[in-house]
Amino acid sequence: MTSPDSTPTPSTTPATAPGAPTVRRADPRHRYEVLVDEKTAGFTAYRDREQQRVFFHTEIDDAFAGQGLASILVREALTDVRAAGLRLVPICPYVAKFLQKHREFDDITDPVTDEIRTWLDATLAR
Repeated sequence: MTSPDSTPTPSTTPATAPGAPTVRRADPRHRYEVLVDEKTAGFTAYRDREQQRVFFHTEIDDAFAGQGLASILVREALTDVRAAGLRLVPICPYVAKFLQKHREFDDITDPVTDEIRTWLDATLAR
């Protein structure tokens, strides 16, 4: 993970070999990024709403597809949410699907509501 200013700090993802993925939080861009050989391979985007981190989009570059990077990325992001004392809202379909298989995050997961969707649309101005 990285510090809030995106300065690299030790990741919780082991990076013991070249090509091993690492995850960093990029606060100015409101997202977590997964990197392979220091190249951004994908991201999961969020916006913070009070004590909730609302995840709304996850994307892995086609060049890195099929390597399990989305799962690594989302697990690290959700682990960071827990460490920060926040709750999460899974608007992103991939994050929602991940949570169905990984019940260890149930205690910090809030439901998606119309109110949160409306807030997100206004925040993203879409």
